[in-house]
Amino acid sequence: MQTLNKKLFILAGEASGDLHASGAVAELKKKQPDIDIFGIGGAKLQALGVRLIYHAEEVNFMGFAEVIKHYPFLRKVFEKIKATILEEKPAAALLVDYPGMNLMLAEFLHKEGIPVIYYIAPQVWAWKEGRVKKIKQFVTRLLVVFDFEVDFFKKHGVKAEFVGHPIIEELAEVNLPQKAEFLLEKGISPEKKLIGLLPGSRRQELERILPEMLSAAKLLRQKHDAVFLLGKAPNLPAEFYQKFLEQSGVTPTFVTAYEVMQFSDAAMVTSGTVTLESLCFGLPMVVVYRTGTLNYQIGKRLVKIQNFSLANIVSKGLYSTTQTVPELLQENMTGEKIAAEIDKLLTNENYRNTMRSSLLDARANLGSLLPSKEVADAILETVS
Repeated sequence: MQTLNKKLFILAGEASGDLHASGAVAELKKKQPDIDIFGIGGAKLQALGVRLIYHAEEVNFMGFAEVIKHYPFLRKVFEKIKATILEEKPAAALLVDYPGMNLMLAEFLHKEGIPVIYYIAPQVWAWKEGRVKKIKQFVTRLLVVFDFEVDFFKKHGVKAEFVGHPIIEELAEVNLPQKAEFLLEKGISPEKKLIGLLPGSRRQELERILPEMLSAAKLLRQKHDAVFLLGKAPNLPAEFYQKFLEQSGVTPTFVTAYEVMQFSDAAMVTSGTVTLESLCFGLPMVVVYRTGTLNYQIGKRLVKIQNFSLANIVSKGLYSTTQTVPELLQENMTGEKIAAEIDKLLTNENYRNTMRSSLLDARANLGSLLPSKEVADAILETVS
């Protein structure tokens, strides 16, 4: 059996990265139980015994403005990471997504002669294509989660290995009740329409997006006999949502994000990984997003592809100009426009069913491999 007789450094700076990395770490520990892992991650990695230098929540800032605002702290974090790596001398490093910090760290690790395995590549096919040069120079093995990324990187002289998307693996572990059981437990009449709200898991996102979703809900309840299912982020307390609910006058039913995806007739979904999860459920949806004006103006000049949401990119192709699901971004993300899209999904059965079928068909594009096993094997192979 291959063995890893030293240490592994890991950096997963976001909640999604913590989730995806935890599967790989769990698999790695099956193969190498005494492996010593340290770095940055969240609760899931910590529960697996990873020694955290910083918790992911401490370093997770969104957008250009927030990064600039917290730059002194992030600089301190970076220096602390480098010092710890020099002290611990890991045999390899696993960097997960989070390109702003991870690509800088890849350069440092490369200079120190530490092999770099990068899992979930920066989305250089969408923007900041110049980052490919750093990946080519400093990354030992690039493990990608979208099949189209292999060809993209090949054109740039970089070998990428498609390991499948961890969402498929994670969803296989989800156990949900039957709809009748769910409705009974929540006290919902079977005659009611179920409209989902997935406003995201970051406070900054929620503050911009949830009010518009609730505004749409107010409009929709005038026309539809509906119950609104709000997917509560596990990292946020219920109290955080209360001020928004009180201001709107809407009283949704708190459920898990996966319950929203499984049981909703239609849903409003914040752009991000959650749109991919919703795709896997075949959830008819409208994708919404709003960031700060500065972030948007900078991003608008850098982004090279037409579609914004991963649901459309995966279902239609990287450079497609058509959409499977509607997208409402920035000033177009209003309560009125969201309500109009949800109303169309609820009232046009053919439109709703066509969207559902297209999303379910696209699920195959995410692969059928076991990414956690593939990543664990790559780590062992790299250092053997």
